[in-house]
Amino acid sequence: MILALKVKLLSGRYTDEEWEGVIEIDSRSSLDVLHYAIQRAVDFDNDHLYEFYSARTERSGNRISYNDESCDLCKKTIGSLFPLPERHSLYYLFDYGDHWVFKITRKRGAELEPDSDLVYPRLASEIGKKPVQYGIAEE
Repeated sequence: MILALKVKLLSGRYTDEEWEGVIEIDSRSSLDVLHYAIQRAVDFDNDHLYEFYSARTERSGNRISYNDESCDLCKKTIGSLFPLPERHSLYYLFDYGDHWVFKITRKRGAELEPDSDLVYPRLASEIGKKPVQYGIAEE
């Protein structure tokens, strides 16, 4: 099944406008595949560490982390994460220095049959302005 995930930018060093997109992805895809899909959606360079975590808020210290240390990025599937624990959301943190944080929610009733004419994962829609990873280059 294909899941539609809403990915909303919450914060980042050069965040100046809102952005969110809907990524359609196979439920059997790993978190690592979702990472690359988000990177492509916002046109970031894949040049920093990252993690996914489940928590009540983006800043909650009490969280379930999925990262390289736990080897979950390549093993944990998107479909196995949902439903999340009660009152928890899924977050994607990219670049510990610039601290780009995205909230990921599953759209209700958004399990789709794969369309053979489409390549997944894919950015199905977006609103707002894409963030600029490194801001405006200074001369």
